[in-house]
Amino acid sequence: MTDKVKVATVSLAGCFGCHMSLLDIDERIVQLAGQVEFIRSPLTDIKRCTDCDIGLIEGGVCNSENVHTLREFRKHCRILVAVGACAINGGLPNYRNYVPLEECLGESYLDGIGVENPHIPNDPELPLLLDKVYPVHEVVKIDYFLPGCPPAADVFWKFLTDLLEGRDPALPYELIHYD
Repeated sequence: MTDKVKVATVSLAGCFGCHMSLLDIDERIVQLAGQVEFIRSPLTDIKRCTDCDIGLIEGGVCNSENVHTLREFRKHCRILVAVGACAINGGLPNYRNYVPLEECLGESYLDGIGVENPHIPNDPELPLLLDKVYPVHEVVKIDYFLPGCPPAADVFWKFLTDLLEGRDPALPYELIHYD
């Protein structure tokens, strides 16, 4: 039986940059692995989440599958952290919020440059799009927010080590930036 802190990650509507930034902690990941067990992440390729201590969620909520994934993830995470601009405020994906959904679909699948066989996909396997992109805190309770686009590796490191050492995470101003 392990006494390591269990950490899980999930990505919704975003670019996966926050996960890449977490990996940018470089050799410190070995030190982190001594204290945590990644039970769901790109490092493990495990798709289902069991109960964990810390959940890191990146990306906004743009379709029915994102809503389901986020709600299930929240059920399994003692602490849930919104990571990056997309999770916190919808980020770049929320630019579609300024154009009606029908117009977005029309431009993408019917009238866009280079479109062949114009039709809007309606396969039942595709998740239904929501009327807009939502930040994660509008769907579930979030315990902490890690700002940035993406948050720098040092932000992840400071945040996680604070939590692991029993401190309330405190990010100095100089660590917070948007690249």
